[in-house]
Amino acid sequence: MQNLALEDLAVTLIQCELAWENPQDNRRQIESIIASLNTPTDLIVLPEMFTTGFSMNAVNNAEPPGGATEQWLKQLAQTYNCAVTGSIAVNQDNGVFNRLLFATSDQIQFYDKRHLFRMAGEDERYQSGRERVVIPWRGWRINLQVCYDLRFPVFSRNRNDYDLLLYVANWPAVRSNHWRQLLIARAIENQACVIGVNRVGSDANGLAYCGDSLAIAGDGVIIGDMKDNKGAAQWVLNGRDLRQYREKFPCHLDADTFEIDTNPG
Repeated sequence: MQNLALEDLAVTLIQCELAWENPQDNRRQIESIIASLNTPTDLIVLPEMFTTGFSMNAVNNAEPPGGATEQWLKQLAQTYNCAVTGSIAVNQDNGVFNRLLFATSDQIQFYDKRHLFRMAGEDERYQSGRERVVIPWRGWRINLQVCYDLRFPVFSRNRNDYDLLLYVANWPAVRSNHWRQLLIARAIENQACVIGVNRVGSDANGLAYCGDSLAIAGDGVIIGDMKDNKGAAQWVLNGRDLRQYREKFPCHLDADTFEIDTNPG
């Protein structure tokens, strides 16, 4: 599980309200928050569906691959010499995906949300992703996940192939305790750092969001908690501490082996 190239990673969490189904306003707001940062960062993390809020108006909200938001993300990555990630609705192959984009100055990589939130009808309006996606960035191996994926630990189980588990979300305040506890659990069971970025405010459906964006070390200790604050916060994930913890307490060596069938019959 040890990654010898693992160095410190500065991660900036953006926790904000989202204008309902208004991509231009949301991009403008987020760009203003990022412009106020006064320290360099390696990675900027935005909430789930950061251009629209968690809307089931999938077809009307969806952008094509390579659309305005993807270009905007690449420009941010180039301007700030970092990666920028967050999810939007993308229309591809006659279906709409809740797609977590990971932008650097030269490319866009992505993960399509695997577990769709049926209680809101997301499974009826969006297509489910199938592929597990781990992206290397500045020495870290980052596993991309979206919101409801957090409830399914088998899918996110560390196979000795990632160092950071990253979740973006629109997670309502009524279930905030689940959000916090599950993020901590994912860190402990996978011996990986965890970042969870949520939104604040309320949406057009009357749901309230209290934020609770967290940065968690590989032993489950919370190193950063945005609570209900708006704006940006940055924490540094310590690569040396993660390596040493894995060496001192190598429970991954006793993990069960398994396979995941993402296309059940």
